Amino acid sequence: MGKKDKQRRNRAKELQQKLESQAAQEEALLNGGADNDEEDEEQEEEEEEEQETQPQDVDEEDGEDDQVAKRKKKRNKREERKERKKKLLEEALSKDQDAAAAGWQQKGPGSKKQEKEKGRKKKKKGKKNRDESSDEEEDEQAKLDRQHDAMREILKQKQDASHTTTTTTTPTFPGMDLTSVPLSTIPTDLVTETELKQHPKLQRIDNVRVLVKKGFVPNMLSEGLVYATPELMQLLLDEMNSRGSFSPSLNQIGNVAGMPGIVGRSMGMPDIHAGYGFAIGNVCAVDSADPKAVVSPGGVGFDINCGVRLLRTNLMLEDVMPKRDEIGKAVFKHVPVGAGTKGGIDIGRGDLDAVMTIGMQHLLTKGLVWPEDIECTEERGCIPNADVNKVSQRAKTRGVSQLGTMGSGNHYTEVQTVQEIYNPEAAEAMGITKVGQIVVMIHSGSRGLGHQVCTDYLAKLDAAMAKSDVNLNDRQLACAPISSQAGQDYLAAMAGAANFAFCNRSMIAMRVREAFAEVFGKTARELDMHQVYDVCHNVAKFEDHEVNGEMKRLLIHRKGATRAFPPGHPQIPEKYQKVGQPVLIGGSMGTNSYVLTGTDIGMKETFGSTCHGAGREMSRTAAMRKYDSRSVMNQMQKNHISVYTGTPRQLAEEAAGAYKNVTKVVETCHAAGISRLCVKLRPIAVIKG
Repeated sequence: MGKKDKQRRNRAKELQQKLESQAAQEEALLNGGADNDEEDEEQEEEEEEEQETQPQDVDEEDGEDDQVAKRKKKRNKREERKERKKKLLEEALSKDQDAAAAGWQQKGPGSKKQEKEKGRKKKKKGKKNRDESSDEEEDEQAKLDRQHDAMREILKQKQDASHTTTTTTTPTFPGMDLTSVPLSTIPTDLVTETELKQHPKLQRIDNVRVLVKKGFVPNMLSEGLVYATPELMQLLLDEMNSRGSFSPSLNQIGNVAGMPGIVGRSMGMPDIHAGYGFAIGNVCAVDSADPKAVVSPGGVGFDINCGVRLLRTNLMLEDVMPKRDEIGKAVFKHVPVGAGTKGGIDIGRGDLDAVMTIGMQHLLTKGLVWPEDIECTEERGCIPNADVNKVSQRAKTRGVSQLGTMGSGNHYTEVQTVQEIYNPEAAEAMGITKVGQIVVMIHSGSRGLGHQVCTDYLAKLDAAMAKSDVNLNDRQLACAPISSQAGQDYLAAMAGAANFAFCNRSMIAMRVREAFAEVFGKTARELDMHQVYDVCHNVAKFEDHEVNGEMKRLLIHRKGATRAFPPGHPQIPEKYQKVGQPVLIGGSMGTNSYVLTGTDIGMKETFGSTCHGAGREMSRTAAMRKYDSRSVMNQMQKNHISVYTGTPRQLAEEAAGAYKNVTKVVETCHAAGISRLCVKLRPIAVIKG
């Protein structure tokens, strides 16, 4: 068969998949859409935005039955046209069965010589007639596929057909042993200084670290440190020349270095990008014993304890693929999605207060979580000293109907398969033993409750700071001394929101377990749907760390960063004592995710912190201008990834190209030694808000 015939057949298959996907999406929207009739102004605005983003091909005046009938009629007409074209093609190409099977396009037979000639012409012509947005998505995927070339020969080991064993090696870069990487041994032969010529206060230390010297911005009390390869650093330098709502992230690293009571450096993880006050990916520690030390809501973020939970299963890829769409629809049905979503677990104010006060322990008394879930959750699912009296009634009103809901934006539930295992010992401790094993990753946070807590206290702390002698470069860094009443109130309210987030992910996990049990006809325990771990991203917590040979009680702000404690740390579960804390890194939509583990280097250098995801490379507005949601969905389907979303038109915001390359982000953390690669995951079904 000629190359042109193959291309036509592929286009025919793509079109058919597109039609089937659209039908599935429309059905999902009809059956799984969530209502939103909250009374407060902010929720009404979210509801209006959600309504504006509904698919335009749905006529709200028609009933659901009429809509389904119309779609069936359209699909029947398409099938009739397909059959007619197929018959014409079979008549014209009766001698070429392969070409006939391609269908959809009528074409006369030709000689092999003619086909080869046409193939050569087609190759020269290239892809000029393809849709630009589809090209960009395909280029992005090709880039992702190439990014492990330098590591693949060392990393990837063949697995036998029975999936009984997995033989892998510790991942390394060429010429590097990264089991333990002292700062002095990381090679600098690939480092280029050209990127920093215009910035004398930026000094590259090695291939993955850049020092931000005092004086980069005014009022710095300490230095900054950014984990970035030359390629990732260039993105940060480009950001400095762009216009946005926030200061460039490098400036924000410098601004945070001026926080009263800071200990060590203001640090930026490889996925860093500009945010409110602190950059997203910014880590800062302050000494709780210093009376001047402050806490800042900007160092936590609006989505308090936005985090990731990973469930394993005993299912394999071959078990799930035949039922992939059924699973996707079941999860979409069980887990409410979208902005301002209602449909959460029905709780009253008393239960809400208990959730905020003792976190997952309250759900255990209700039989809504497994005891081992608590063991495998950061802080055992409860940050202490929460005080519900410090949480406004407005925040409680927003949260009371949202427990067990996913939200919108970059929140998701993904059904994933294990693609590579880099550290078999650590992976086995997590119950991940085979390439092809199925896991489920959940990414959500404290929803409207956490957002309101942050909003409330930004205003309160901004007013308090205006009356104090604290002098910071950016008013968005509104803060208060830890020991002050305002500081204590914020920490108590933030802890309550964080505990709500732990429980929110717990309820989503419960509903995911129910969906899998429904599809496979087995209980969640029979499917071995145990929790691997649950990590926080946006939180400020008191932790004990060694500083200059002395143990100190520090308040660690981790905004868009993940705790990554090393082997032997007393605050991680017993089964992870030998391998270190699991670190869950979600990729951008349709790309790989990773499981890392904490290291001793990270404990000493970053107060036990590492990256949290890919990190945005462009704003949502820019992404909407550059990408088309339909093309994004089509590309994911071509990559054998099913997509279920409450707001299809917003998929462009989450296009892979809008984010940094997550593989380069985690490789940077691995090369720096602040966390260690363990498992690579690939999505097969994505459920979005």
